[in-house]
Amino acid sequence: MHLVLAIVTGLLTIVAPADPLVVHTGSGPVRGMESGPTRTFTGIRFAAPPVGEDRWKPPRPPEPWKDVADATKPGPACTQYLPGSAEDCLFLNVTVPRDAGSRRLPVLVWLHGGGYTMDAGSLYGAQRLADQGDVVVVTTNYRLGVFGYFGHPGLAGSGDFGLMDQLSALRWTQRNIAAFGGDPRNVTLAGQSAGGMSTCALLTSPAAAGLFHKAAIMSGSCLLNWPPGGLIPNQPAQTPYSPLAKTEADGAAMAASHGCEGPEALGCLRRLPAADLLKDHQSFANHLTYHTPLLPSDPAKAVRRGAFHRVPVLSGGTHDEMRSFIAGVAQHKPITEERYQEFLRNAFGEHADEVAAKYPSRDHLSPAMAWATVTTDRSWACPTAEGNRLLSRRTPLYAYEFDDKNAPNVNRIEAPGLPHGAAHALDLVFLFELSGAEKSLDEAQKRLSGQMIAYWTTFMRTGDPNSPGSPRWNPGVVLSLAPDAIRPVAHGTDHRCGFWADLRS
Repeated sequence: MHLVLAIVTGLLTIVAPADPLVVHTGSGPVRGMESGPTRTFTGIRFAAPPVGEDRWKPPRPPEPWKDVADATKPGPACTQYLPGSAEDCLFLNVTVPRDAGSRRLPVLVWLHGGGYTMDAGSLYGAQRLADQGDVVVVTTNYRLGVFGYFGHPGLAGSGDFGLMDQLSALRWTQRNIAAFGGDPRNVTLAGQSAGGMSTCALLTSPAAAGLFHKAAIMSGSCLLNWPPGGLIPNQPAQTPYSPLAKTEADGAAMAASHGCEGPEALGCLRRLPAADLLKDHQSFANHLTYHTPLLPSDPAKAVRRGAFHRVPVLSGGTHDEMRSFIAGVAQHKPITEERYQEFLRNAFGEHADEVAAKYPSRDHLSPAMAWATVTTDRSWACPTAEGNRLLSRRTPLYAYEFDDKNAPNVNRIEAPGLPHGAAHALDLVFLFELSGAEKSLDEAQKRLSGQMIAYWTTFMRTGDPNSPGSPRWNPGVVLSLAPDAIRPVAHGTDHRCGFWADLRS
């Protein structure tokens, strides 16, 4: 370590420079580590453990600490079907360029996906984003499933505890990110899948005002919706959001199933081990709750009314969103022509023949491929396009569609007659380090990754993704992101959005 000479009261004093791996947060100092071209600070506690009597309560500030806390390994993921996950999980991670110094760099706060029931912020390595884009990246945990989205009559905050955690991470960023070299006045909130749905919801939350200045919504438009059986066979129609009355009714039924009823129901539930509640996890997937103080109305309706924060938005999805979901269905039971027709009848009722005529299985590699195309167009691509149109009326919006048919299949789900294509979540490896999957990118894919990082981080910096060296991205068009070419596409025609609009009218 180099030493600095200083003259103090006429005496020669030797002063050691500040350790760049030690950062002082509002709760106490943390020590990170050098990680390639970046410095990483992982497992920083941003809220008190939400355990015991604090289960299903708003997050509290952490207890301050004096000694330097170790920030070289991640904290536990929030409770899920994952070894090592825990209720004491409110940790976040910060990645900064090694030469960040005292600069004020743009900041990305990343909300992971996973259906509100799985995943963790620490699984998203951000070295390329931070280094190539010269930005600061915060990835955060938030409570999941029954621990994050449970509600019950009389329970303050019902259904929105995971959302509260996300807001708490944003507030932590406002208070602390300058110490890491970030600019609290230039924060982009971003997420994919459930993280994108949460980002879109926070665009409509009064409590989020001023906490972020741009938003990137990846495969998570507020307007996403699935017809009966359109996401999982034999499941009812659903959206990413739930009214408070339903959340409370579902929670009361869950409590009764554990023998927890009457005035002591919540106390009874809080005394149960987390493992006993985990079986209820999936009951609270896609269950972010509105008609609450944080979300006064359904985010989809709020977007339609224009009731959202006026910040620049980058929004899109993948060309073949549903293929990995349908591959999972086909793994359980093959999708034959007969089953395809059954799915169409369950989803579209009297309009099933019209959809079958528009999407005959003979025009696709298999009935499974036909069903994946129907559900991609109907539930993802066209609702995203409509959401983007509504947002663009009142704020700058840049729309995209990821379309690398040979992207690394990080979902690891395959089925005969259903190549994964540009499926849900396969764009993530082009921005983040995901368990080494980024190492399998070929040269064309690495070039696309570099261009996507440039687009995303330039958007973070200025609110406009355009930068030298990449094709022009104009508002009002959908930019296709593929290794062979980045170009505008006729997105509505490709996904037959006119047909779906006419069918619903």
